[in-house]
Amino acid sequence: MATGYQLPIRPQSMQGRETEGYLTPKADKSPQIMAVPPRRVIPIVFLPGIMGTHLRMSKTRQEAMGKSNNISWRPERMGEATALINAEPKVRQLQLDPLETEVDTYDPQTNPTGDPKETADTRHDNAKVRFKLKVGLDTPLLMDDPPTAKPRKSKEQKARERGWGEIYFDSYKELLEMCEERLNSAYSEGKLDPWWKDNLVGVAPSKWEANPEPVLQPLTEDDLKQAVKGCWFPVHAMGYNWLQSSRKSGELTAARISSLIEKYNKEWGFECKQVILVTHSMGGLVARAVIHPEIGKLQSSVLGIVHGVMPAIGAGAAYKRMRCGFEDGPFNVAAKVLGNEGSEVTVVLGNAPGGLELLPSRAYGNQWLHVRCKNQPDIDLPRNGDPYEEIYKLRTEWYGLLREQWLNPARDEHAGVTRTHRYLDAAKNFHNKIADTYHPQSYAHYGADNKNRAWNHVVWQVDVRSTVPNVSALRIDFDSEQGQLGMKAEGASTRIGHKLAEIVPVQLQPAADPGDQTVPAHSADHQLRSGVFKGIFRQTGYEHQDSYKDKGALHSTLYSLVRIAQTMTW
Repeated sequence: MATGYQLPIRPQSMQGRETEGYLTPKADKSPQIMAVPPRRVIPIVFLPGIMGTHLRMSKTRQEAMGKSNNISWRPERMGEATALINAEPKVRQLQLDPLETEVDTYDPQTNPTGDPKETADTRHDNAKVRFKLKVGLDTPLLMDDPPTAKPRKSKEQKARERGWGEIYFDSYKELLEMCEERLNSAYSEGKLDPWWKDNLVGVAPSKWEANPEPVLQPLTEDDLKQAVKGCWFPVHAMGYNWLQSSRKSGELTAARISSLIEKYNKEWGFECKQVILVTHSMGGLVARAVIHPEIGKLQSSVLGIVHGVMPAIGAGAAYKRMRCGFEDGPFNVAAKVLGNEGSEVTVVLGNAPGGLELLPSRAYGNQWLHVRCKNQPDIDLPRNGDPYEEIYKLRTEWYGLLREQWLNPARDEHAGVTRTHRYLDAAKNFHNKIADTYHPQSYAHYGADNKNRAWNHVVWQVDVRSTVPNVSALRIDFDSEQGQLGMKAEGASTRIGHKLAEIVPVQLQPAADPGDQTVPAHSADHQLRSGVFKGIFRQTGYEHQDSYKDKGALHSTLYSLVRIAQTMTW
């Protein structure tokens, strides 16, 4: 590079082509140099999983509930989380109502917090930026503005503008920070950052448990240069209302992505043609809706997708948790808030189109719900490929999905089993619509771990000491809401020692299938069976919600992003 005076680019200008020179003595022949940074950008857009987006309620609902703010869902606020953990079911129903909630986006101009004492910056202060990029000032990256900038923004404020504060940051910060830092600082003065050699370049993908097919080759330095040279990768997060349908979320997210691309091109002075999507869990369903030709219609604006722990065709855990609550174990704030008992979960997800879309779809297959009883024929459902009619909408058999008395404790005139059945019909339609929708440049990682078992099969076991003439005729007399039922029926009894009791105990069996404690490998493997994906990582060692805290998941994601970026044509 020629030596001389390096001229500063105006930090208040996003065009990157304005500077100021200096008057120097005639004897000073040193050139004055303006270094123009790259103008091309490929935004990385992250879509979180269910419960991974913060929500706020409408003004009307806030006033009706007498809340001092409009927070509907923000588990990182421990006071709010504790209040919801202890709330009665009717409060949960009102506070987590898909028709009265929206994404809690960052807007410092209007401060939509529902609390005059709370600013948007205070509401979104969960988003922290713990790294410092060593690149020029005129970039679209997360760096503090210099003192001369007007207005001057901190890197945290810029992160909030990127949506980092509208998602469950504690679960996803490692991913967001890794992508922003590593993709934009891979090379310095032409030299490769040692971090890449230590962690990705030349590393066999088998280290991150890559599936043997399709075959993946290690990244070379040339691969990395091809992917990142002359381009920035700003990382955005786009939350969505996970209570609403993924179809609607896909439409809204597609509009946000289109707006983002337009801003980079027309307002911020960059060249932006496409984005890359990275997803977690339910976010994968939203991403598939984004690119669907009849929903988001945005495949041409998406260069590729990296799916993380996606319930590709649903998860048996959705049935289990609506009947028996979330599992106890290591303290997961989001799961605790949503509920450890069936009624706590059903009152939310049973009224939420998005939650019902996580149930096993037709593509999940037959005979995944079982009732076992000694000396009686097994009940294995669905039999005819329709879990919506054969399981979810059952109203007389005790092993159906819905306990109707749990659905509407707030006595909402619009809620109830009829509306939930409509939502199930819509879920069926959505499942069928996206069944084969995958981006041609797709990569995936997910848990296939025998130590983190999930419910591929859900089994109700009748006590072996019981005599039951007709299993389907049993009626619930007692429900612990955590998987223990006490049943009665004419002629049914249980021998306890020398006595006969009229109560028949029934127990939901523990998870027994490989997965990540939520999504069974059977569902995630639909991506492998599709034959579309460029790379699949079947991994072990992590739990579903915390998958992006695992190095294998993080590094396989970064590998996948580089491979997708290599396909970009300018």
